[in-house]
Parts: sequence; C-alpha cells; structure tokens
Amino acid sequence: MAQLETDVLVVGSGPAGSAAALALATYGVDTTVITKHGRLADTPRAHITNQRTMEVLRDLGVEEEVAAEATPQHLMGNLVYCTSIAGEELGRLHAWGTRPDRMADYSAASPTRMCDMPQDLMEPLLVHTAQSRGARIRFDTEFVSLEQDDDGVTVHVRDRLRGDEYDVRARYVVGADGGRSQVAEAVGLPLRGQMGVGGSINIVFEADLSHLVADRPSVLYWVLQPGADVGGIGAGLVRMVRPWHRWLIVWGYDIDGPPPDLTEEYALGIVRRLVGDDSVPVTISSSSAWTVNHLAAERYSAGRVFCAGDAVHRHPPSNGLGSNTSIQDAYNLAWKLAMVLRRQAGPGLLETYTAERAPVGRQVVDRANQSIADTARIFDALGLLDTSDPGLMVEHMAARKQATPEAEKQRAALREAIAFKDYEFNCHGVEMDQRYASTAVVPDGTPPEEPLRDPELYSHASSRPGAKLPHAWLTGPRRRQVSTLDLGGQGRFTVFTGIGGEAWVRAAAAVGERLGVEVAAVVVGPGQEYDDLYGDWARVRGTDDGGVLLARPDNHVAFRSAGPVPDAEAALEAALRTVLDRAS
Repeated sequence: MAQLETDVLVVGSGPAGSAAALALATYGVDTTVITKHGRLADTPRAHITNQRTMEVLRDLGVEEEVAAEATPQHLMGNLVYCTSIAGEELGRLHAWGTRPDRMADYSAASPTRMCDMPQDLMEPLLVHTAQSRGARIRFDTEFVSLEQDDDGVTVHVRDRLRGDEYDVRARYVVGADGGRSQVAEAVGLPLRGQMGVGGSINIVFEADLSHLVADRPSVLYWVLQPGADVGGIGAGLVRMVRPWHRWLIVWGYDIDGPPPDLTEEYALGIVRRLVGDDSVPVTISSSSAWTVNHLAAERYSAGRVFCAGDAVHRHPPSNGLGSNTSIQDAYNLAWKLAMVLRRQAGPGLLETYTAERAPVGRQVVDRANQSIADTARIFDALGLLDTSDPGLMVEHMAARKQATPEAEKQRAALREAIAFKDYEFNCHGVEMDQRYASTAVVPDGTPPEEPLRDPELYSHASSRPGAKLPHAWLTGPRRRQVSTLDLGGQGRFTVFTGIGGEAWVRAAAAVGERLGVEVAAVVVGPGQEYDDLYGDWARVRGTDDGGVLLARPDNHVAFRSAGPVPDAEAALEAALRTVLDRAS
C-alpha cells in the first residue's frame, strides 16, 4: 500500500510545477508536490513575466505580491547594444512595450502590466501561497518510476536524505520536472526537434553598476566584443536581476568542444570583460553551463500523466517566453483536472490539454530560436560576418562613424537590424494571443479574423470561440472600475450578456444547477450592475446586446452567440455539455 495518497502529484517545483500547485490548491484539489532538490530555485534563471501570465496570477490572487517584488515595466525597456557596459553604445531598442506607441497597445490589451520577476523570487511566492491553500510539498524527494492503471498512478520515489524508497498513489500526475524530464521519458512522450544546438554559461554576480546603467534602465544589455570567444564574434548578455546590484551574464561556448572549467577566476574574467570597468568590486555568486535546445513534444499527456513547462517545450530564453508558457500550461490544465476530479466533467476534457497547449509550445520554441538567428542581422550590419579576423571586425564596427556613403548605408542597416529585434523584445501577439481549438471550444462558424497588423508583434482582441476573453474596463458598484477578466475566471464559467439577454442569465442558473457546475452571469448595460461607460466592451465583445459569451475558468471563450436565440437554455446546455465532455 502506498505510503502517501493524493489526488494530484506534481513532480517538480519550477514555474510550471509551482503554478500547477497554486492553481490546483486554489480550486480545492488535494495536491502534493515533490522535488528532488532541497530548496526552491537558488538562481534567478527565468524572469520576464508578461501580461498574460500576470492575468493568470491576478486570477489566482497573487498579482499584487508579484508586482511588489518585481522590477516594474518602466525600468525594463532600454535594451542596449554596446562593446561593454562601460564602453561604447552601438544602438538601443525600446523593449517590453516601453516605446510610447507600443505602451498604448500594451495598456489597452490587459488590466495588468508586465514586469521582471526572477525565478528565485517567483517560485517561493507561488509555492508558499499554494501551501497556505492546502498543497503539500516534499523536498529531497526524487521521482524514480511510475505505473498506471484504470484508477490512478503509483509513483515510486526516493527520499534523498534517508535513502529509502516508497510509493505515492495519485489519481493524476503532473510532470513539471524540467528540460531533462524523467516523467516525460517514463511515459514516452514523443519529442520533435534537436537538443544541444548551442552552449551557454550563466554567471550570477553582485556589483553596483548604478553609475553605468541607472540613466538607461533595462533588464538586458547586449555586449559585442570581437575576438573575445572562440567563435570570433564575442557576444554576451548582461542581465539585470535586481536594480542595479545583482546581475546575470549569459556567455556562449563552443558546444562541440570541451565544456569550460567554471572556476571563479574564469567567471570573474568574463564579468570584467563585459562590464568594462575594473574599478567596480565584483562578487561571483554562482556559475553553470547549459545547452540551447529546439525541441517540442507532440503530445503533452499519456493516460493519467500530464507534462508541462520545459518537460514538453525546450528552447533558449529569447523573447522571455519560457516561464510564461510554463505557468500558462499549468493554468490551462488545473481547472480541467479540478472539474474531472469533482466529476463535473468527463475525461475527454483532459484530452483538450494537448490540443490547446502543444501548438503554443511549438510556436514558442520556433519563435525563441528564430530570435537567436535574427541577431545575425546586427552582426552583418556591423561587418562581423565577412571576416574571422577580430582586428578587422573592430575596424568594420568603427567604419560606421565615417562620413561616407558606405558608412551611411551601414548606419541605416544597423538601425534596421536593431529595429527588427522587435520580434524578440516587443512580440505582443505571441505573448497574448493564444487561440485554442479543441472539443472544449464550441465553434460558431465564423472564419478567423484577419489581423490588421503583424500578428506576432501586435495583440488583436477577439471574442471568437477559442480566444481569450477581451479585456475592457467596465464600471461596477460604487463606480469602481473593473476588468471583464476580473468578472470571469475564479474557477468557474461565466456568461457575459447585455440588455435583452435576460434569457442567458436564466439559462446560466438553470443549466449550472442541472449540471452541478457554477455558471456566473454578468449583464452589462445602463441600469445594470456593470456598465460600459467607455464603450470599449461594445467594440470588442463581438455580439449584440442580447447575445452572449461563455467564458471558461481560464477566461478563454468557449461559446458565442451573436444575438438572442429561441431557446437560450438548450443552447447553453449543449455548449457546456460539449466543453465538459458530458454528451449524455
């Protein structure tokens, strides 16, 4: 007999695992987390936290705590290309939605603001909140193997302190154990792509660089130093972890050669080279090597085992999408597990997890790797690709300062190449516009909207089934401003309608009671509890006043009717039965 029983066992406490634990505990699911480590993340690793993730954290009740710990958006945006932090600047880019015109786009798209929240601060916040809501966590507990049957999963684990092994019995397992996932391997999830396409080193260090960067605040400073590495183009990244004293350097190495000897002297030499001011006292905190991957799982589950995060999508940190995608994986899965465990939904609901999240994972993996490739445009503009001689590379970089037609072309090419990095640092559509197609979405027969602007760079609000519920500011009780997203979510379904849509409100109550599922109702209009005084909701809702949107617990639109129908109760019940895999 198993030593421990739980409804859901989460393997791993990284962004996906900690978010899964928080969401499941919030929904009242008996949840246990195991991690082979003796503590939570001790390095900052992931950090960019985009608006969609902040919406998830807002719905789970921790947005304010995250924002209080994080570096705010206005200190993130001066992305710098330079020869060293103290050296010559080559160009800048307004990143993470901080250019005035892009800030308007970001502000209109969400009630939240993106921020920079290092993983060693995010993980403890999520895990501790999950614990306060009933989740349990076991450190120094290593996954060994698992066996599935019709009723659950028996997971064999090892206590790394005592050295003994025992079984955990769970109804479902979430494998969130990272880029070398043993859970994904144990259930044979097929992976497509390539591991080890490049090598990188992380160096975390303490140094007060405020005199060098505070007037151009950013989370990323790209350094180009020809001849500083084996590849000829010495390209490294200095990342702000805490303003302006804690930093992380990402430095490449030749993956086909031997791994670097990560001595303190070696790490200090890289830091000195990239900072460019030897008078600054530096303390090395840690260093580690890792590989750049281009890999995505074709399927995210096998039986009662579901994988999330780096276990199913492995890619470089370009675009800052890694932890965001991981947290959003967990959010998509958690409400489905909760409803199946409560017998409010059939098992088919769980099959929609792969259908909805695997395309997102593939998009993110491809986008992050493409962003690395796009950096070559900057190297080319600076004349770094047509020679392997570091001395000539330096001359080519300096040539842009001359008063010649060739130099003017070079300056224009460099500006264009840096501006093109919008696809890495202002990729709002990729961050926000996940469109789901699965049996948990009821199509309404309308074709996908044609985006008016580049769909990777710009977010396009849509109420078409499968899209995220559009954000709009409404006015509620006591004239309080409230987002439509705040009225949805909370682990339940929500219908949004207007004056003339009273039949949908009655249907929500009747169908919810019949199916044993909470279905909240929001009526928007003059004289109602919520009013659309700005007119923004009318522009994005995609329905008439008497129509309806049905939002799922994750605030994605499950069903839409453009106007009233003869039998609202039958229409709503059919939609919910489809979503919940309860055809009979």
